Amino acid sequence: MNKIILFSLIISTFIFTGCRGAKLSVADEQMERGEYFDASKTYRKVYNKLTKKEQRGLRGEVAFKMAECHRHLNQSARAVAAYQNAIRYGYPDSLAQLHLAEMLHAEGKYAAAIKIYEEFLMRTPNSKNAEIGLLGCKMALSHKGNKSTRYIVKNAKLFNSRRADYAPMFIDKTGDVLYFTTTNEKVIGEKKSEITGMKKGDVWVSKKDENGKWQRPEAVEGELNTELDEGIISFSPDGNTMYLSRARREPNANTGVEIYTSQRSDAKWSAPVKFEITSDTISSYAHPAISPDGTYLYFSSDMPGGQGGKDLWRINLKEKAGSLENIGEAINTSGDDVFPYIYSDSIIYFASDGHPGYGGLDIFKAILLPSGNWDIRNMGTPINSHADDFGITFGKSESGFIESGYLSSNRDDARGYDHIFSFELPDLKIKISGWVLDKDEEPVPNAVIRIVGNDGSNQKAVAKDDGSFEFPLKRGVSYVMLAGARGYLNARQEFVSDNAEEDAEYGIDFFLSSINKPNVIDNIYYDFDQATLRPESKEALNELVQILNDNPNITIEMASHTDRWGDDNYNINLSHRRAKAVIDYLTEVGINPNRLQHQGYGETRPKAVTKKITKLHPQFQEGTVLTEEYIETLSEEDQEIADQINRRTEFQVLSVDFQMY
Repeated sequence: MNKIILFSLIISTFIFTGCRGAKLSVADEQMERGEYFDASKTYRKVYNKLTKKEQRGLRGEVAFKMAECHRHLNQSARAVAAYQNAIRYGYPDSLAQLHLAEMLHAEGKYAAAIKIYEEFLMRTPNSKNAEIGLLGCKMALSHKGNKSTRYIVKNAKLFNSRRADYAPMFIDKTGDVLYFTTTNEKVIGEKKSEITGMKKGDVWVSKKDENGKWQRPEAVEGELNTELDEGIISFSPDGNTMYLSRARREPNANTGVEIYTSQRSDAKWSAPVKFEITSDTISSYAHPAISPDGTYLYFSSDMPGGQGGKDLWRINLKEKAGSLENIGEAINTSGDDVFPYIYSDSIIYFASDGHPGYGGLDIFKAILLPSGNWDIRNMGTPINSHADDFGITFGKSESGFIESGYLSSNRDDARGYDHIFSFELPDLKIKISGWVLDKDEEPVPNAVIRIVGNDGSNQKAVAKDDGSFEFPLKRGVSYVMLAGARGYLNARQEFVSDNAEEDAEYGIDFFLSSINKPNVIDNIYYDFDQATLRPESKEALNELVQILNDNPNITIEMASHTDRWGDDNYNINLSHRRAKAVIDYLTEVGINPNRLQHQGYGETRPKAVTKKITKLHPQFQEGTVLTEEYIETLSEEDQEIADQINRRTEFQVLSVDFQMY
């Protein structure tokens, strides 16, 4: 070995050893203990000193570790830059590429994230995390720029400080008292967290005044808050026991989280007492959530026996021995599944980065099906965003909202700080409206409309003087509607309101047939000089069939009329045969022939102009009878129109008590 090579090796060893000196080892120890904020600053100092070409490999390693710190601190933009530097300097671990994709995902840069996810999957084709991330990005792109749900989400400014505020929780179902975790500058203790760089969390509370207005938050009274990190809470059904997370901090030891309880006496909370779940002192236990009946404590933990990352578990508070259980792989993933909220025995809300989502943690709804399986649903936007969304709580609905409450999110905060947001789900505004008119399109006085749904609903209303009506509806329900009035036949219609998550208005009009005067059936056609019904006439006749079925006690006369052209006897015979053709059709489709008579009138009963005809043809005055003498005074064009009006098929009700006795 020549001197030049030996000297180079000595210099390289010196540089490598020097850079792996005190500061890098300190950073590694800080990171090992979970002190990500302090570690990130130390890694930055080391990174800035690594400037020589020979230090590229070490620079890539430090950049990766610095990126990991920013990832844990939810500082996705900084993490993206650091991962890109790690890859640029040849950091060999492919996790740098996966985490880069995840951070681009969390920044809402879905197209760029998709590209990196796909490149990573070419190298590691069986990566579940990459597959889930890719699905989430594609889902997010399909909704980009549009809300996927009707939820309304707003920054709850009253509860938020310049630091992190998160994990809101109502003490009971009244929704009048809200607790949450805050790191604002007024919390107990002066020392800032080595993990976050902020002051350590305390539990604060806000209450509504007698006018229902939220008051400014303040620290809870009693011995609950200390210089340690307290927060992320849940309450027993009676509101007298609080379950909370508290960070375990010991010198030169990894950071751990444990669950504690505190008791309320009047308005004060007692000093927290550790809640023993297992004898395992290495794993973390956090994010407590009590079932509505107080039987189970749900929580998040990285204890052995899970699906990977942090899983959701539960333990029976009444019979703890042997009751600890992982709630299953349908909900738990290889990622982090955290912040449970137990809405009911069959509905759980939780946050996860292991199911397809919009970025970071998303809030999911798990519904227990009769089969025993869980139906997992992403809550969609705007509940979820490209950032971390978690810690949801539901309160008493106000102003007619289906759901309302609060959630946590670090959206729109470049520092990665969490804030509290309100959410509301307005009730769907679905209605049906229309008019009840007679065959001449005139309002029917005092018409009664009934609407019956297959959900058991039954509504009744009287139309207004102008014939209009309106009913509220429900989504995805089949309805039957019936309209009727004195002197008119009943009319029936059916329809189904769709399942779309959007406001909708349906329109249905009823045209009632008179009992006391002839009712023209529009769109009945015959071939020229023939009595055979043309196929396009069947649709109109089927409407008549419906009328007869809806009014099973009526009998009718079916009449056919011709225009003024042709021999009188011929026209009588032709109209008679045409009326008979209609009767034959009605009989064929099941109408009792004893309810039907037919008559041909030829040109002997010219039509009197109705208001409807006048609307269509203003040249004809209402009440005018279209006799041959009158028609001959008209222009050739108007004569043809008048002849068309006279050529008609109509029915007249003869009786309303068929087979009633």
